[in-house]
Amino acid sequence: MTFANLKSKSQTIRILAISGSLRQFSSNTALLQAAIALSPKNIQMKLYDGLGDLPHFNPDLEPMEPPSVTDLRAQVKWSDGLAISSPEYAHGVPRALKNALNWLVNGEEFIGKPIALFNASPRAVHAQASLTEIVTTMAGRIVPEACITVSLLGRNLDAAGIVANPEVSNELQSAIISFMNAIQ
Repeated sequence: MTFANLKSKSQTIRILAISGSLRQFSSNTALLQAAIALSPKNIQMKLYDGLGDLPHFNPDLEPMEPPSVTDLRAQVKWSDGLAISSPEYAHGVPRALKNALNWLVNGEEFIGKPIALFNASPRAVHAQASLTEIVTTMAGRIVPEACITVSLLGRNLDAAGIVANPEVSNELQSAIISFMNAIQ
């Protein structure tokens, strides 16, 4: 291993966590918050909190982009990878998440970006498949070994409860390590 490779392994990896849910007590948001708490020291993971502030996607607005869209683009550009956790509504991705992704379609900040898809419910197969298709079409690079489905359905676990649950926290930590290794 060269010194340059050794140096890159010690650098901080920045991950932007995006929850597809706008609910205050969302299991998808809790899963991402637990991922933040369980991340190794060399990972700086932060939760994107502007999903509900984005205007409806309208290509006519792109020349004079609203500040919330500029912020989204800047945060995606800042990141070395994205961790996305989304609920499923009516067999699909929630409109707010799809709207955010639509705002990123014409930008360069998403292209080739490593993506980890987290799923808080084994029943949410349609949204996960749709999200995989959307991200792939947008030229995001899904990291399969970092994509997980955990069963939080009916468990009423917040982020602290997820961290304290050995089965879920071990699976989540393993996915984070796999994601980190793929990014490096």
